[in-house]
Amino acid sequence: MKLLAIDVGTGTQDILLLDTAQTVENAVKMVVPSPTRMVAGRIEEASRQGKALLVTGVNMGGGPSTGALKQHIALGLRAYATPQAATTFDDDLNVVRSWGVTIVSDDEASRLSDVARVETRDLDLETIRKALAAFDVSPHFDGLAVAVLDHGEAPPGVSDRLFRFQHFRRVVESDNRILAFAYLPAELPSYLTRMRSVAESARGEDCPLVLLDTGPAAALGSLEDAQVARHQADGVGLVNLGNMHALGFYLQGERILGLFEHHTGLLDGPALESHITRFLQGRLTHEEVFEHHGHGCLMLDTAPRPKDVFLAATGPQRVKFLKTGLRPYFATPFGDMMVAGCFGLIRAFAHKVPAWGEEIERALAQRV
Repeated sequence: MKLLAIDVGTGTQDILLLDTAQTVENAVKMVVPSPTRMVAGRIEEASRQGKALLVTGVNMGGGPSTGALKQHIALGLRAYATPQAATTFDDDLNVVRSWGVTIVSDDEASRLSDVARVETRDLDLETIRKALAAFDVSPHFDGLAVAVLDHGEAPPGVSDRLFRFQHFRRVVESDNRILAFAYLPAELPSYLTRMRSVAESARGEDCPLVLLDTGPAAALGSLEDAQVARHQADGVGLVNLGNMHALGFYLQGERILGLFEHHTGLLDGPALESHITRFLQGRLTHEEVFEHHGHGCLMLDTAPRPKDVFLAATGPQRVKFLKTGLRPYFATPFGDMMVAGCFGLIRAFAHKVPAWGEEIERALAQRV
């Protein structure tokens, strides 16, 4: 079977097409600019041309695109957005309006002229299929798995950071395995609007779809590194330093005993070392992380931890560890750190779609 795994981050989207008929190392892989960076680039081009901007589409990841939109307005240029597209920048449309964006209906958008049109969406299968076809790779796949970081649609007045971490808490307290973060489309909570938009973008595909958050995807994927897996039963720390978010898990076997999430940009060398050291010791508190403008921390087991917990790291910002006294093992599942999230997606797909589980398990068992 062929499984297309797409891990959508802030800097890159990492794509792996697993073919269980061949060795995993021969899978087609692509690490390309993320959708939000592409949208940001298109907004910046409109700004350079001095054109009014119209943003249409669905909810997707913000970050760079939000910064580009604000800069466009700061230049005195007009900006319009349809309601769904505008939620990319903030769930509260009144906030988006306050920046100077005019919210228009789909009908109004269709009548606008002399505007630069930019579409928002995290999942663009048409473009991915074209890229595969350019290398004579069949664009057919039997399953699809996608990871995005979903803050969730927080109620008015509720912190996005806190709302996301409350979601993490609910998941872990009901099932403390990383696989519990994986969803089929019908299982998605209504507030996970970014994942729901991905599911909508995949509507019409004649194959199963599994969705996962990017942080848990990276952690789950790091367990496909044989060195990490060997320590799992005794307890391992897994930290993914993404371009925007840092997420850490403390696992023993399959059980999550602790997790924390922060913003990577706020963790310089000393802060990174302090947070991770205290986390592995079981001493990091939710209040400490949240007051440092992170998301939070949850400890499910306060029993004494081993003195030398095996620490594994993934993520495009793992270079930050070089400015600390920590010396984690840099996990490289099947020899490639940048697609760790894709391997987590593959493992999640095998769990959620049992019909393909045994075949995927056989393929992943080839790790060395």
